Formats: sequence, structure tokens, C-alpha cells
Amino acid sequence: MVSAFTLVTECPVPARTMFAASLDIDLHLESMRDSGETAIAGVRSGRIGLGETVTWRARHFGIWFRMTSQITALDEPHRFVDQQAAGPFRSFVHEHLFEDTADGCRMTDTITLASPVFGILAERLVLVPYLRRLIRSRNATLLHAVR
Repeated sequence: MVSAFTLVTECPVPARTMFAASLDIDLHLESMRDSGETAIAGVRSGRIGLGETVTWRARHFGIWFRMTSQITALDEPHRFVDQQAAGPFRSFVHEHLFEDTADGCRMTDTITLASPVFGILAERLVLVPYLRRLIRSRNATLLHAVR
């Protein structure tokens, strides 16, 4: 079984600006400071691109994890997808969509995941709410950086 959720963020800047910020490793690290996240392999700073990978090391739920993410699709400035190439999930896919609006843009994050150990109940009761908070916090950091 898999779990999924979508988070929509209205942004007061153009889609192109949020697209670029969302691919910036340094901004991602800033947004994940509370988890002690670091980029330890692959693209470790600046902008990541199609086919490139980054390996993260971070502490979540008091446990240190490593996860390698790869950019598997990129259609600038509208959409990109990063997905786990190696790490703690059975599967993890994060689709980022950017759509210009009259007031800036709409950024839509859709995450689909499957836990290797825990069942659908744990995914929906623990992992999804936790990840939703993490993405919401990440997006707030990105918004602050581009204003």
C-alpha cells in the first residue's frame, strides 16, 4: 500500500522564482536545519538538475537516516519530480508543480510514499502528518528567502 498527500502553497512571486528556489540545495538545507540535515554526496550545494542526485543525512524521530534523491523529471519552470533512489522508504516520490496566478504563483507538492516496515495505518497516522509539517515548514523557508 502507498500513502499520498498534496500541499498547496500560494506564493507572491512568479512560478520561475519558486521553481528555482525549490531546486536549491542550500535553501533546502536551511529549511531542514532542525533535523540536522546535511548533504553528504552528489550535488551538495547550488541548484540540482535533471538526472542528478543528492544524498541527505538527517535525524527524524530521533534516528539518523540517509536518503538519496534523484531528479527524475524536469520541465522548467512548471514541474519537477524527485524520488528516492536509496533510503528508508519502500518508495518516495515528490512531485513539484508551479503555476503562475494573478498574484504570483501556486506551488503544489504531492508526495507519494510507502514505508518498508510500518503499514498503511502508521503511514497515515504518523508519517504523512510529519511529512506534511516538514514540507509546510520547507515552503515557509523558501517563501521567506525569495521575498
